[in-house]
Amino acid sequence: MTVHVGLIGAGNISDTHARALRAMADVEIAAVYAPTRANAERFAARYGGTAHDSLDTMLAQRPLDMVVIGTPSGLHAEHGIAAAARGLHVLVEKPIDISRARADALIDAAEKSGVTLGVIFQDRLKPDVQRLKALVDTGRIGRPILANARVKWYRPPSYYAGSRWRGTRALDGGGALINQGVHTVDLLLWLLGPVRRVFAKAITGLHAIEVEDTAVAVLEFANGAVGTLEAATSAYPGYSRQMELTGTNGTIKLDGDDLAAIDLLDAGDDERPTGPIAATASAASAVVADASAHTRVLEDFIVAVARRRPPACDGRSGRQSTALIDAIYQSAQTGQPVDLC
Repeated sequence: MTVHVGLIGAGNISDTHARALRAMADVEIAAVYAPTRANAERFAARYGGTAHDSLDTMLAQRPLDMVVIGTPSGLHAEHGIAAAARGLHVLVEKPIDISRARADALIDAAEKSGVTLGVIFQDRLKPDVQRLKALVDTGRIGRPILANARVKWYRPPSYYAGSRWRGTRALDGGGALINQGVHTVDLLLWLLGPVRRVFAKAITGLHAIEVEDTAVAVLEFANGAVGTLEAATSAYPGYSRQMELTGTNGTIKLDGDDLAAIDLLDAGDDERPTGPIAATASAASAVVADASAHTRVLEDFIVAVARRRPPACDGRSGRQSTALIDAIYQSAQTGQPVDLC
């Protein structure tokens, strides 16, 4: 059976969603919504589907089985709730929304309507990240002790100046942490479990925006481990995401999406890193890889709907990163540690 998909949004990330969907068999882009009709029509001309500048009209179109939401972060819950009310399954781009209250409203709406809700955290399905997850879950690092995560990226001033929503409190919910750092926050929680307490500092060091472009946090995990998190769009020229997890049996390092080191006391020959992707990989290759990662998320979500199982990241799991980022922002504003659990 063909799965009919509606895209809510016609910007850069929806372009990635569309390219991922086009790579899948038995999937049809049936509709696209954008508030500006010309944008919706340009998008539909490129990828197919009926163009809409009315969300209600788009959600009423049939056949339609699910929507993929790629609008500004602060609109995710609003658009997802509207789709769930129409009986449509909902897959939303990260973050699930910009506050715990909005995330909860979307989760409740999906559960009441009996539809599947998923959040796009594609890093979870990347091969070396999956290997890292298996090493942690099977106890190969031993008891977790220390985690370090760094997202030291750079965005030029035009990145924010050319957007009506990036770097705003109302629609982005914050800056470098909730937009760029959220994938790494999700991975820390997915790998090591919930954070019990956080103490943080955030500044706007480089850009003329109303939210942070640089943030640091000290994390206390419920399992007893401690960690540090850095997220920035102010770190010229920008570096790959780095993550190191240390346990009583050794350390594992992730460089970008690749395992760079598996230094365990008893590491076997089958536990060697595959090696990082060359830093000189072209932008075109990175775009293709990103679409491929989103294809894995979309495939998993469609199978989850068909088999009535949770997707790779369901609404409640996707909420956790928003809750932790909320606490980090609260700590940065008050200058005090914040307890989560």
